[in-house]
Amino acid sequence: MANHHQIVIIGAGTAGITVAAQLLLKDKSLDIAIIDPARKHYYQPAWTLVGAGTFNYKDTERDMAGLIPKGAKWIPEYVEEMNPDQNSIKLRNGDEISYDYLVVAPGIQLDLNGIEGLAETINKNNVCSNYTDSNYTWEVLQNFKGGTAIFTQPATPIKCGGAPQKIMYLADDYFRKTRVRDKSDVVFITPGSVIFGVSPFKETLMKVVDRKDIQLRFFHNMIKIDGPNRQATFKITAHVGEPDKLSYNHKPLKEEQIAEDEVVINFDMLHLAPPQSAPDFVKRSKLAYADGPNKGWVNVDHFTLQHNEYKNVFSLGDSAALPTAKTGAAVRKQAPVVVDNILHMMKNDGVLSDAYTGYSSCPLVTGYGKMVLAEFGYENKRMSDPLLSKFFDTSKELWPMWILKKYGLPFMYWQLMLRGKA
Repeated sequence: MANHHQIVIIGAGTAGITVAAQLLLKDKSLDIAIIDPARKHYYQPAWTLVGAGTFNYKDTERDMAGLIPKGAKWIPEYVEEMNPDQNSIKLRNGDEISYDYLVVAPGIQLDLNGIEGLAETINKNNVCSNYTDSNYTWEVLQNFKGGTAIFTQPATPIKCGGAPQKIMYLADDYFRKTRVRDKSDVVFITPGSVIFGVSPFKETLMKVVDRKDIQLRFFHNMIKIDGPNRQATFKITAHVGEPDKLSYNHKPLKEEQIAEDEVVINFDMLHLAPPQSAPDFVKRSKLAYADGPNKGWVNVDHFTLQHNEYKNVFSLGDSAALPTAKTGAAVRKQAPVVVDNILHMMKNDGVLSDAYTGYSSCPLVTGYGKMVLAEFGYENKRMSDPLLSKFFDTSKELWPMWILKKYGLPFMYWQLMLRGKA
């Protein structure tokens, strides 16, 4: 059964729904189909707060049916193949959908097989992740009685690059409140070389690390986890044998060097961001890079968000190969560019907006009641909101930014952004 639609959007996450809503606000006669099998839609930025016991998980969830913009057709199926040469999509149920324009916005998938042993131990054995079950993170924090608390991030791109450290700062606060912090080591272990790549936010975060007495380990990539025995194995990817470059605020842990470039560290709790990738149907399609550093991610122009080979295809959000953080704030700036460009192409006027400059933002919670709002664009340039900057220095830890995170941003998301109004 072949179905044709003027515009097909793959993904009813933040990006897909925002683009559909904005298109229909500009022209309600458009024929738009959104393909996504999910019955629920989640406001994922609040999962950090759920994991720290300061937000209700049920408040992050809505029924998808109530969020699909009026006038768009929802096809609740899985995509099996994208065939841009035929302008068509094959669904898992065998149906084919054809299109004039395609928007690829299916988000990102967790790759639990990317670390040996992770699939078997996630959400048990004190191995938790706000990416998989933020309620379990909160359970682990409440039951923690001291010892080594490890927080990690993987070597792959991930959604919201700051999330793995936000929960660590909140956990540190919680451990102080429950009086277990003085018998605990809090350790952030990253394959990267810095805690954050953009100044002046990086400098603020290093002050937080010093104040909270957090140990950092750099160039450490987790390759194996043994949940029952509470051991994590890390590959040291650079500066082997140069301990001063591999750690900051160093303190000895229960650890064993099993090879020159491998170390096993014992933990009492471990929070991780799992390895992540574009969905499989994206990775195997002609729309993704076939090799190189962006292999598997959608090949789009960084400024117009138009596909570099198939001109009637656009991509935004987490599955697009864009050198900036994968966040909802990035989508908010990407969506209007995609909408404008599709409408220009429909008019055949040859005008393409190249207005997306890589803007993304990371609300970095540094404790209960404190937040730094890191806003930046391509090449790690700071890009602060002109209105907010009149009133606040968002590179400092501020209570008003916490209020923005806990109350302002969820309201803006549900009431404005998903309705195409923000």
